[in-house]
Amino acid sequence: MPGELRNAPRTRREVIEAAARALIAHGPGVSLDAVAKEAGVSKGGLLHHFRTKQALIVGLIDAWFDHYDATVESLLEPEDTPGRWTRAHIRATFEPAGLWSHPSVVTALIGVPELQQCLDVAAARWRQQTDSDGLHPQRADLISRALDGVTLADLLWRGQEPEEERLQTRDLLLKLTEQSGPLV
Repeated sequence: MPGELRNAPRTRREVIEAAARALIAHGPGVSLDAVAKEAGVSKGGLLHHFRTKQALIVGLIDAWFDHYDATVESLLEPEDTPGRWTRAHIRATFEPAGLWSHPSVVTALIGVPELQQCLDVAAARWRQQTDSDGLHPQRADLISRALDGVTLADLLWRGQEPEEERLQTRDLLLKLTEQSGPLV
């Protein structure tokens, strides 16, 4: 884009999305050259935003969590009712995640040491949201653990569960938020 000033945050976001697409096309061994080409920037432009391939992968991790958080926020019910955060997390977990859930992207992120640190921070934030949601702690914990299982199953056995069963699981978890007391 000769003569045109680029918007740094937008370019950074475009590079991250291009990295996800390049991972899908080329696998975990994707080169920075392939990412730069996919993003429509020079390799120098890519390195301006992400000094190393590792920094780019960490940017992908951050974008992965940002996408999930934005999905949760978009699914929050407007009224302040018990279980609204938990219901938003349930719905977000069952939403298609597009680029972010593709096996090539997930595989590239799983082995990155920074993933655990980001996951710990995100999990603490999500736990705080659901713990202060007005549901009994036993109920909230059961739902959170079930969502962890759904996420793991999605990563390991992507597409092997019939959609009808997934929706039944989602609906059952949503039903658990209709009461706020203990399960027994």
